[in-house]
Amino acid sequence: MENYIPDIYQKSIYSINYDNLIKRGIKCILFDLDNTLVPPNSKEPNKKLQELIEDLKTKLSPVIFSNSSEKRIKPFLEQLKMDGYSSVDKVFEQKIEQILINYNLKINELALISDKMLTEIYLGNNVGITTILVNSISKNEGLKVQLSKLKEKKILKKLRDRDLFLVGRYYE
Repeated sequence: MENYIPDIYQKSIYSINYDNLIKRGIKCILFDLDNTLVPPNSKEPNKKLQELIEDLKTKLSPVIFSNSSEKRIKPFLEQLKMDGYSSVDKVFEQKIEQILINYNLKINELALISDKMLTEIYLGNNVGITTILVNSISKNEGLKVQLSKLKEKKILKKLRDRDLFLVGRYYE
């Protein structure tokens, strides 16, 4: 059960204290795209996201790390002028290894931000990177994600019953 619990839990990407992450030794942050950075139906980044990414680029390496296709993430990579990895769900650990090599990082210098506890947070915890859960931006999600969220609700209930994690109780 503990593998589902993120290291940090915040309301959104805008409420995360990135300076504290840097103090902890984080040099690269992997961002899930859909429902973490933008709503799933969004075609381009908004101004607020562009400003956040530009600011982060002066301090560390922000990277899009998404289960979406390359076609889906490409407009965001181009507009935000950042690196990205697509279709990571089936080769999560291999993509993490690739990032560690490409950016010359140690495992404790990498963080992942996502709204999906059941997949990205769980997998990130299993490989030993810092995991940060944020609330989903939108309720509009595909069927696959909706089914995953149903499973996630069951896990959240077990975690709440054991007083291990509570939605809305944010922590750093």
